[in-house]
Amino acid sequence: MSVNRFLNKTGLVRRQSHLAVLVFPDETSVFQAYRLLHYHGVSPEHLAIVGEGYSNPEHVGLLKPMQLATRKAKAFSILAGTIGAIAGFALFLVSTLHSIGLSGIQPILLAPAFAVVGGFTGAVIGGLFGLFGEGTTASIYRHHVDRGQYLLMIEGPDRIVRWGQEVLSHYATSRL
Repeated sequence: MSVNRFLNKTGLVRRQSHLAVLVFPDETSVFQAYRLLHYHGVSPEHLAIVGEGYSNPEHVGLLKPMQLATRKAKAFSILAGTIGAIAGFALFLVSTLHSIGLSGIQPILLAPAFAVVGGFTGAVIGGLFGLFGEGTTASIYRHHVDRGQYLLMIEGPDRIVRWGQEVLSHYATSRL
């Protein structure tokens, strides 16, 4: 049995999922697109309508920009703090084993100091990535929903997402 098959069975390998988000001006057009995709073989489990009367943005994972920034800041802070603590501990070990004199610094304080500095730096970088990365995209889609428009989200394997986009592109050009 191969390693990948084992990891897939245990749930340790996450299948790669793709996402396409389309904006529609009203409920009628988004529901027509939904039905068209369903008619052409895209399963409803791969589709979500976001807007008034349907799923709310939080339910489908479209968080507010500050929520995204906070999540990224926490994750980066933990990662960078852990790396900083390991680096500080390694420097402590090197300094005690090789009797390197660190002028004016207690070597035992290196690990917590590096952890705090790393955690703070990670939080700042993570917050900026969350706010200006994913947060920007999320705020654009939330703006459309707040204006009364609807989102049609197609999520799944690349093949299904591309097929859904192709079906809707043919439909959009045929109506012109």
